[in-house]
Amino acid sequence: MNWLILDKEPQLEEIAAASYTLPVVIFKHSIRCSLSSVARKRLERSAPVPGIEFFLLDIINHRLLSDKVAMMFGVQHESPQILLIRNGTCIYHDSHYAINMENIRSQAGV
Repeated sequence: MNWLILDKEPQLEEIAAASYTLPVVIFKHSIRCSLSSVARKRLERSAPVPGIEFFLLDIINHRLLSDKVAMMFGVQHESPQILLIRNGTCIYHDSHYAINMENIRSQAGV
């Protein structure tokens, strides 16, 4: 898994713009939560999905940015959580044990 790090607010506009070309996933990860670590490792062990960019957001160190993601894409904050962004909109989000690459793949349609 080649994570792109999401740690600056201007990146959100870049992600929204990029999502018109390819699907983008934001994984909201808590470094203090064992369940979040399990979800991250599950994603990292899965075969990568070509044509999707994956961003990792450390919600402990970037809580305000995490709140901005929730507000911008109209989803309630959870952790761990994935958001699938396409055409500037969150088309799918899930959390906890529902986070897996197969769900991402099927929802992205790739």
